[in-house]
Amino acid sequence: MVQSRTHTCNDLRMEHIGQQVTLAGWMENVREVGQNLAFVVLRDFYGTTQVVIETEEMMSLVKELNKESTISVEGVVRERDSKNPKLPTGDIEVVPSRIRVLGRCRYNELPFPISRSREADETQRLKYRYLDLRNPEVKANIVLRCNVVAALRAAMIEEGFLEITTPILTASSPEGARDYLVPSRKHPGKFYALPQAPQQFKQLLMASGFDRYFQIAPCFRDEDARGDRSPGEFYQLDMEMAFAGQDDVFAVLERILPPIFARYGKYHTASEAPFRRIPYLEAMERYGTDKPDLRIDLEVTDATALLGSCGFGPFENQTVKAVAVSGFQGTRKQIDSLCSEVEVQSGNKAYWFRCDENGELVGGIAKFIQPIKDQVVEGLKLEKGSFVGLAAGNLLAAQKTAGVLRNKLGAFCPAHMDTQRYEFCWIVDFPMYEIGEESGELEFCHNPFSMPSGGLETVEKAIRGEIDPLSITADQYDLVCNGVELSSGAVRNHDPEIMIKVFWMVGLEEEDVRKKFPAMYNAFCYGAPPHAGIAPGVDRMVMLLAGEDSIREIIPFPMNKNAQDLMMGAPGEVTQAQLDELNIACTAKEEEP
Repeated sequence: MVQSRTHTCNDLRMEHIGQQVTLAGWMENVREVGQNLAFVVLRDFYGTTQVVIETEEMMSLVKELNKESTISVEGVVRERDSKNPKLPTGDIEVVPSRIRVLGRCRYNELPFPISRSREADETQRLKYRYLDLRNPEVKANIVLRCNVVAALRAAMIEEGFLEITTPILTASSPEGARDYLVPSRKHPGKFYALPQAPQQFKQLLMASGFDRYFQIAPCFRDEDARGDRSPGEFYQLDMEMAFAGQDDVFAVLERILPPIFARYGKYHTASEAPFRRIPYLEAMERYGTDKPDLRIDLEVTDATALLGSCGFGPFENQTVKAVAVSGFQGTRKQIDSLCSEVEVQSGNKAYWFRCDENGELVGGIAKFIQPIKDQVVEGLKLEKGSFVGLAAGNLLAAQKTAGVLRNKLGAFCPAHMDTQRYEFCWIVDFPMYEIGEESGELEFCHNPFSMPSGGLETVEKAIRGEIDPLSITADQYDLVCNGVELSSGAVRNHDPEIMIKVFWMVGLEEEDVRKKFPAMYNAFCYGAPPHAGIAPGVDRMVMLLAGEDSIREIIPFPMNKNAQDLMMGAPGEVTQAQLDELNIACTAKEEEP
């Protein structure tokens, strides 16, 4: 126990009555009920305790203090006349003999009420984050994060992994996102980069003879914020295994994650091993996304043959996808709102019709479908009272729009979504290549360091023109939970010969590969073991466990959507002397808002 207090504000119970105690904390509230009678709520990290002011001297001292001042209270514990069963300390109160001011709050007005800080404007919350974190509800998310990280670390060590830290200052590398660059003072004109991920270092550890590596790794990417992605930096459970394949990686996470999710999650039911494995193309066809929320029992149906020639203009010469929902109770206003949300999220219109309680097709585009009613009812297996959401466009656009429809309809219809659980799945067999939307050329679809399924033989067949490069799949996998992508991983391409030919397919010669990835290429030339890994996002994991919609709620000091730290004033200007020392000239300045 620290010297300034004998108990915390969550310790005292009936068995402490009559004891002399010392508490310390923030003065959360003062309620005056008489000339020399007031009730003070004292709050610390652990909880709250009621302090009763009964003398003129104590009342005078308390009246001079603003809320959120920190004080020390010495006094005697007694039983409360009016107990509060909602509080752990609700049976007792402390009658002070001495109150000391430890840290005076010098402002009469706070930016927001501490206990209701989550209702405040986010800009204010981030600017005064140290006050926001005093809210026990906000603090609880950070405590949860600490507990989850500790549990992950213990589980990985139990699995035989070594925690090894990798460099923060490294070389810039083309890994899919923009780097954060750090100028070198000793090497004018040259830059370090903050790592987007420890990808190359962990693979080099495997080439160095380490068998199982992990770390709770900070990663830095200069990318825009989303609800489930923080700009600037994030953390992941980074891991790699030598002499291992996909099944080995799956087995480790299937042992580690369900107990942690069941113990710390808002919902206490999590998928048991083995998790479902869904090929990428199947996921897109059945769920309209490679991040399916398997708590929803709805599936996407291809309705092109049924509806492509029904006479409705947007369906002509397009792929048509349908999501049928039984027992739908939505009003026309709710349907219009749902379709608007789908269009905003997917960028494509959603269409609809209903099968009413009499079995008639009504609403939306029903008049175009009425002539083929029987075929549609049979083809989509419609029941009376069903709703059908529709999407059209090229294959990918129709799939993605239908995927958004499926999620919205599942969330709207409680009977079709079990929200009280964590449902994991693996998405496997990703395409190795795709045709770039802008370039029109063959590009890597995901991770260029993944091993192509079938290895060297498959790549050589594509080079000889015996198979379509777009048919090549990669030994790559994603871990998805409740529609959130927690991680991407892969069996790595550890063979320099295969690596050269894989990159040659997208127009890079051997010399290009040597220049872009010198350490990894050279290390593999000295004999590297087969290895595989993955890196689940810690921030997203905790966000799911806490039941939060925004990732900023589980980060101690997050940036805002514009990658600004409003509390510290970052990014900020530096002095000309600092720039001169780093040999940097600023050619443009951000305009003042």
